[in-house]
Amino acid sequence: MNAYPNITVIASLIADTSRSIFLSALLDGRALPAGELAYMAAVSPQTASNHLAKLVTGGLLEVEQQGRHRYYRLANEDIADLIEKMASIAPPAQIRSLKQSNQLQQLSYARTCYGHLAGKLGVLLCEALLKRGYLVEHKEVQDKDYLITEKGLQWFSSFGIKLQLKPGSRRAIARKCLDWSERRHHLSGLLGEQLVHRLLELDWIRQKTGSRSVEVTEAGKSGLYELLGISL
Repeated sequence: MNAYPNITVIASLIADTSRSIFLSALLDGRALPAGELAYMAAVSPQTASNHLAKLVTGGLLEVEQQGRHRYYRLANEDIADLIEKMASIAPPAQIRSLKQSNQLQQLSYARTCYGHLAGKLGVLLCEALLKRGYLVEHKEVQDKDYLITEKGLQWFSSFGIKLQLKPGSRRAIARKCLDWSERRHHLSGLLGEQLVHRLLELDWIRQKTGSRSVEVTEAGKSGLYELLGISL
């Protein structure tokens, strides 16, 4: 008898074009209705509902009922991390139109990934924090986490970020996330989310409507260069 977890169950759920589109579309942490997801995957509402039901049953998605509508989101951050890692080793998408090319460029430049920044901007931000000694590699768990230094705590506090966890919380604070477009790490976890919130508050970045892509404002380009030496 095989004592290993049956990963084929999860693999079979993801190994469908429509379901993989749903999972990728939800990587920014939003909850989206079945109709919108059906439109993204170019399938009928009935087909989308069948696929979504399988993903919910398999534990990859959660569903919330609001009136007549059902909204779907990724079940947790581990699912987002899994999808992002799979995308980093998957073959590049075949671009067949100017629209697809523009979408890929925008997502590769800057996008949200389950509440944190990814793409070129996310990687540059993470590397700048490491270069300045605000973060360091965790010697015992190098594949997953960064450590925040005392210098880093002071800098994040001065930047308006308060890192507080609820008692007993097991939430990762500063986690590595392999970026599928850059093939390097960006920052996830609580710190990654707090950085996004602060950058939005300062109007240094703006989330594009109906998309995971992020726009960097002129104030953001100036501020990121002055504070962290990031040139965009």
